Amino acid sequence: MKHFKLLALSLLVVSAISCTTNTEKSYEVASQKDANGITYETVENDPTGLRLYTLDNGLKVYLSKNSDEPKIQTFIAVRAGSNYDPKESTGLAHYLEHMVFKGTHKIGTADWEKEKVYLDKISKLYEQHRAEKDTDKKLALYKEIDKISLEASNFSIANEYDKMTASLGATGTNAHTWFEETVYKNKIPANELNKWLSVESERFSTLVLRLFHTELEAVFEEFNRGQDNDFRKRYAAMLKGLFPKHPYGQQSTIGTAEHLKNPSMVDIHNYFNKYYVPNNMAVVLVGDFEFDTTIKQVNEAFGKFKRKELTHPVLPKEEVITAPIINEVFGPTSESISIAYRSGGVNTEDEKFVTLVDMIMANGNAGLIDLNLNQKQVVQRASCSPTFLNDYGYHTFTGNPKTGQSLDEVKDLLLEQVEKLKKGEFDEWMIEAVVNDLKLSRTRQYENNTALASAYFNAFIHHENWNNKVKFLDDLKKITKQELVDFANGFYKENYVVTYKRKGEDKNIVKVSNPGITPVNLNRGKSSDFITEFNKIESEPLQPKFVDYKTAIKETKTKNGIKVSYVLNENNDLFDMNIIFDMGSDNDKKLSLAAGYLEYIGTEKYTNEALKKEFYKLGISYYVSAGKDKTYFGLN
Repeated sequence: MKHFKLLALSLLVVSAISCTTNTEKSYEVASQKDANGITYETVENDPTGLRLYTLDNGLKVYLSKNSDEPKIQTFIAVRAGSNYDPKESTGLAHYLEHMVFKGTHKIGTADWEKEKVYLDKISKLYEQHRAEKDTDKKLALYKEIDKISLEASNFSIANEYDKMTASLGATGTNAHTWFEETVYKNKIPANELNKWLSVESERFSTLVLRLFHTELEAVFEEFNRGQDNDFRKRYAAMLKGLFPKHPYGQQSTIGTAEHLKNPSMVDIHNYFNKYYVPNNMAVVLVGDFEFDTTIKQVNEAFGKFKRKELTHPVLPKEEVITAPIINEVFGPTSESISIAYRSGGVNTEDEKFVTLVDMIMANGNAGLIDLNLNQKQVVQRASCSPTFLNDYGYHTFTGNPKTGQSLDEVKDLLLEQVEKLKKGEFDEWMIEAVVNDLKLSRTRQYENNTALASAYFNAFIHHENWNNKVKFLDDLKKITKQELVDFANGFYKENYVVTYKRKGEDKNIVKVSNPGITPVNLNRGKSSDFITEFNKIESEPLQPKFVDYKTAIKETKTKNGIKVSYVLNENNDLFDMNIIFDMGSDNDKKLSLAAGYLEYIGTEKYTNEALKKEFYKLGISYYVSAGKDKTYFGLN
């Protein structure tokens, strides 16, 4: 009984801390100059403290300081993805992403002048190979490419970029390509920023397509794995139904098998020269640094890049969907279904309403899908999620059937929840609770350097003004229940794409076979002049910060003598609490099972559904977890 009394006390504490006033905030943008005379923008009441710079050449630089760890999350983002692939070269943007790791005329070469002669020959051969229709002649050309590529490899030095980032202590070195973006990633120690800038500014200065045909092996393998992935197949079929004209549905990021087998080095160079320009790129840094020093270093490294005027292609507009579009895909994994509605994209009113609808439908606790489907276990699993891109977005509902349940039954249950939304069968307080839940998620996101940096590069890719991003949740609060119901009735009609993922043999799989690649010379023992000089640069050592646990962790006791240890959160208004019981599954094997049951049972006062609603109303999530020797009850 005392445990339940303690729980009640805990809820009162959290509720009191979580109370906030509902005053209107200002999110005006202010422009000012730093100590270097470089202009930057800030947003009033921005919890992230962003300084957004625009260099003279148009490069955007997003800087936000966080000294919780001596690291800096870095992203270099380009507003160019598979949407802009030439129709005869799909997969180009993604393949270019791979090649940017191969070096430049300074990085990755033992003798650039000699290597360049061979690379030019290879490029010309690829154009002939692409144009050739005769299979035998095509194969002969490929063998010639393979032969000259081996000769070219005598002058290449593999993995120099990776060696340099590894020497910095970088983690998460990677990149990704999607419809509208290509983003390059590293998390580096704070004292290695200058060396990182030196290698990145060189990397993006020139494109060299060395070891080109050997990298095709990696892309072929990625393509083939996607052919075996049932989720990707369902997703691709959904996009094709939603976007019969637009590249979102007609050009996959990985590309087609035919195009991958017939690449053009000329097309890739043209793409790089057109889109990889400073006024189409952003450098994002979040971490432990000083603003004025850092922007000066960035400007010295990237300010020399030449601005180029460019226009992105005008992409097709879609017709209104007036009747359900039905797709089927097959594969060996368990069956599932998706229902997707096409929406407006980023910076539209649809984005606000669909975001709010999505959370009312499924928030993990008190949404219509949570309570009516998952909690009652009428399906194996159901969920929904929105995606917003530059031109369009989509709201997707997914479900997995229980044993003996058909996909159509799952579809009807999902659509039934949509109808409940359209009838207004949800509590009015849900809107405020949902906004608080989104605020909780956003605040946690902003605590994490990588997540915050991701929010910045997404804002850049989607042409979002940061002040609109900051006030987005306040805009959601202004939406009334009636407005939301009216939107739902106008938006969720017979205008969806349903995709059945059934168990069975997929007869449409197309694999790309390895054309036969002679292993090239990697020259691991050699070094370019660039990396030799790079390794001579010495960075200032990091200075450790020591935590005095005796003063950082404070202690008190409850009235009944239970010890309470706590640390004050000085960054934001989040609150986490764990009640720890000194017993676990080693004490009682049934304890872990009992903890699992708490997800589905109520109390003497509340049904399980009502209890979840009460917690969600307060903006509280909770969990119970039983370990071997301790059991935790958590609130946040």
